[in-house]
Amino acid sequence: MSEKLERLKELLGEVSDINRAASVLSWDQQVNMPPGGNEARGQQMATLSKIAQEKFITDEVGRLIEDLKQEYKGADPESDEAAMIRVAARNYDKARRVPPEFIAEQAIVSSKAFEAWVDAKRTSDFSIFRPHLEKTVELVKKYISFFPPADHPYDTLLDDYEPGMKTADVRAIFDALRPKQVELIRAIASARQVKADFLFKKFNEKKMIDFGVDVITRFGYDWSRGRQDKAPHPFETAFSVDDVRITTRYETDNPTATLFSTMHESGHAMYEQGVNPAYERTPLASGTSLAVHESQSRMWENLVGRSLPFWEHFFPAFKKAFPSQLDGVGLKAFYKAINKVEPSLIRVNADEATYNLHIMLRLELEIAMVDEKVAIKDLPEIWNAKMEEYLGITPPNDAKGVLQDIHWSYGSIGYFSTYALGNLISAQLWEKINKDIRDLDDQIRRGDFSQLLGWLRKNIHQHGHKYEPQELVQRVTGSKITAGPYVRYLTKKYGEIYGL
Repeated sequence: MSEKLERLKELLGEVSDINRAASVLSWDQQVNMPPGGNEARGQQMATLSKIAQEKFITDEVGRLIEDLKQEYKGADPESDEAAMIRVAARNYDKARRVPPEFIAEQAIVSSKAFEAWVDAKRTSDFSIFRPHLEKTVELVKKYISFFPPADHPYDTLLDDYEPGMKTADVRAIFDALRPKQVELIRAIASARQVKADFLFKKFNEKKMIDFGVDVITRFGYDWSRGRQDKAPHPFETAFSVDDVRITTRYETDNPTATLFSTMHESGHAMYEQGVNPAYERTPLASGTSLAVHESQSRMWENLVGRSLPFWEHFFPAFKKAFPSQLDGVGLKAFYKAINKVEPSLIRVNADEATYNLHIMLRLELEIAMVDEKVAIKDLPEIWNAKMEEYLGITPPNDAKGVLQDIHWSYGSIGYFSTYALGNLISAQLWEKINKDIRDLDDQIRRGDFSQLLGWLRKNIHQHGHKYEPQELVQRVTGSKITAGPYVRYLTKKYGEIYGL
């Protein structure tokens, strides 16, 4: 390795260290920190974010990148070195456009907004969060102004989460998907409905959390390099390939959501635990995009965790843990219940058939905020109207409506479409996995997930950020992101459940 590449890796490693340290503070804020620590924590995170930005956008880093681009001009583009230089150059170009002072301001605003969101959601009062969201959106628009005009202003935001993806691409995918999902939902609505009332009885919180721990241990989540805590909104965060943490929450009115959110976050975490250790402290040391990340979490939560083979293995133990709640409930009845299709208020608890409609709603609102076509003060009313239009239900309060998601509180606008894209990718990968592992269902029935995790490690996880998302999906499946496999998956699964 050349001296210049060694020097670049050293500098990028220091930037990574600072950003990871800021992530530890963010994790602590959501898991342990008392509310009174908010102001000081915001300042601490702002300082670290500013220092990381200043260290990254130095002239020395820029010169090293330019020199290495020339030095590796004829190198194999598949090599780790070429990939690291390519990704570092892309990140550097974007970072140079954003002043460190702006990064610090954004960190302070986000910290205050998070605490305001927690309070607003707890009291179901959007007015508490409104001024913070207004400031957040102002900063988002200012951020967009740092970049050359795009086909659509939202492109600049989307590119941060899904490199190479355009707003027009997402809209085209969603426009093709929406009518097929609506058609399926209507067919299900006219079929004999599934009973699921037993899922909403009182379940012991500790037993539910412990059962989830047992499941993800079987999946392959490495507890020597991870841990689980409670937080207002479930999430995964990585401080290194050897320290990848998850959180969950218990919902008294939807107890099994704890189990499925644990599976979901473990999917994210196993992705990060599977990144090539050689990428540590480099720009390659994370998942390639949020959509690919979401494909992993949704795969383990839904394609595995809500499948019949999975419960053929785990249902006896689950019923033993909760005998009174599941008295008289058989395997097939339970399987149908956890896959019941019904328009719901809360995105994270939505069934697979309606989930993407939640995402499409949020995408429309985010684009409208960026385009200044909606006023922040009107969001609760607009949200409720969209919920009625898309899902035929109206939230009874702000906590179950516009305040339900954490993302806007820390400025993550441009993010939501990746959830639906992740669903599509998960189904594309699943078709390929089942071709490569012919007896996958039988393995899952035995509670054996080793070959599945091994396939993901080889084809997805180890590559980290080496390939852009569309490139990675095409390399593995032979096609860019497409809705076809997901529509086939939904049609087959719910056709069998509802006798369509």
